[in-house]
Amino acid sequence: MTGHGLRASDDDRQRVVSALERHTTAGRLSLDEFSERVSRVYAAATQSDLDRLTADLPAEQPSALNPATPEHRQLLLAFLLAMATIVILGVILALLK
Repeated sequence: MTGHGLRASDDDRQRVVSALERHTTAGRLSLDEFSERVSRVYAAATQSDLDRLTADLPAEQPSALNPATPEHRQLLLAFLLAMATIVILGVILALLK
């Protein structure tokens, strides 16, 4: 058994909704199609039911599943550099007192 007849969990449904959101953002689904599929996601009983809702969409690239995209990494790096600068300035000001 490949798992397609297994019952779907709430986490499984949320993963499919998230994937549908990304496909809608990418322009592959209209808002009407998205809404209709999300309704079917929450009515899905099995993994097979969920699989059918994304079968006509291309497989997502790993970066789409990974929240650490290059943009996120750049923001994190900028934040860390800003925090390091503040700490260094704080140490320098403390030493000058």
